[in-house]
Amino acid sequence: MTHIYELTVVDDEVVAAFARLMPQLTITTAPSRAELMEMVASDSCRLFMARAADGHIAGCAALGLYRTPSGLHGWIEDVVVDEAYRRRGIGEALSKAVLQAAGEAGVHTLSLTSRPARKAANRLYQRLGFVRWKTNLYRFPNEG
Repeated sequence: MTHIYELTVVDDEVVAAFARLMPQLTITTAPSRAELMEMVASDSCRLFMARAADGHIAGCAALGLYRTPSGLHGWIEDVVVDEAYRRRGIGEALSKAVLQAAGEAGVHTLSLTSRPARKAANRLYQRLGFVRWKTNLYRFPNEG
């Protein structure tokens, strides 16, 4: 059975888990211990972890929170399940934990993005009730 919990303590196991998980999601460097500690201490970022039945950290997800004049908003970010643990419902369990936390926080809108190539993830989000939003997403490549 998978155990989903909100991260409150950053230790060597957690740092190693992020170092293993993040390359399976993105080319971005995994967060350092100090960055993870900053996230855990922040009111605007909540990290959720999945511990598999064998005791290993098998996945993670982040809930980003921010308030605007139109209400409290949230983004689900960085949902990743270790390749060795996929197809066991861990991504769904993580997503449901984030959905519950967002609801309890009073989030007005909850959004996420997912690359089209992540077919299983996109099916999961649709199954959970997310709908494609007709909008343009713009990014400013702030590299300087």
